[in-house]
Amino acid sequence: MDALSRDFFLFLSKNRGLNFMAKKWGKSIATGNIIGGIDFDSSIRHIKQLNQHGIQVTVDHLGEFVMDEQVARERTLECIRTIETIAAEKLQTQVSVKLTSLGLDISKDLVRTNMHEILEVASTHNILVTIDMENESRCEATLELFREFKKQYKHVGTVIQAYLYRSEADLDDLNELQPFIRLVKGAYKESAQVAHTEKEDIRENFKKLIRLQLESGNYTAIATHDDEMVKFTKEFVKEHGISKDQFEFQMLYGMRTKTQQDLKDEGYNVRIYMPYGDDWYGYFMRRLAEKPSNISFALKGLTQK
Repeated sequence: MDALSRDFFLFLSKNRGLNFMAKKWGKSIATGNIIGGIDFDSSIRHIKQLNQHGIQVTVDHLGEFVMDEQVARERTLECIRTIETIAAEKLQTQVSVKLTSLGLDISKDLVRTNMHEILEVASTHNILVTIDMENESRCEATLELFREFKKQYKHVGTVIQAYLYRSEADLDDLNELQPFIRLVKGAYKESAQVAHTEKEDIRENFKKLIRLQLESGNYTAIATHDDEMVKFTKEFVKEHGISKDQFEFQMLYGMRTKTQQDLKDEGYNVRIYMPYGDDWYGYFMRRLAEKPSNISFALKGLTQK
């Protein structure tokens, strides 16, 4: 049933007609519930509300798989403007970027140039930029570029996906860089040749990655809505005497808000992933595919204030 639900929502995420309708008519429903807003400025008030409750944020301008160099340039400038606004507004906020939105599928030289500009500005303001992980076919190129950037810039991190077979080896390979890593389940449809497909196998690998990253002493973001993963992390850090300053829990904006605040009240670092932009539909469908139980949380977020 989980596999059928996952495939269904991934199918919906690629439906151009539904995506068009969502952009045209659904923005007012999504804004403040699923996304911060259609632009960064309209997201600021929602970020400030979270910051006032002691919860930090990472923002992401929605959109990926850009094949136009001018669009990739526009995405780069938008990211730079966002970083500068975060600094000016003194927001407790970081930034996430997808390399395909900055030109990865056009050329490595283009995405390298765009990322260097972003990281130069981010370094000036001491704001972390996390390079999101996309589908498996782009994983090696993403990690190769991350290694390159990490050797030059302090304020850059990346993402490792628990459903990929290669992830343990990737963590081991990156360890010498003492990286900031966001650990996630993974939200793209991948074949059984490269990824675990059974829920319990993914959970076990997720736990293994949490152990490895925390034992390495590197700062870790555990991005999950799964109560079992949260419980495992709490028990593991307590058993091994790992400081709460070495990791954070990350959850999605508009989902599990009570759990987010409960974790903060228990003394854990909590960060909310808040996307913005009009390309919200595909993102939302992938989140439902990633964890079908998100449906109930999403509906509550859309219907309750």
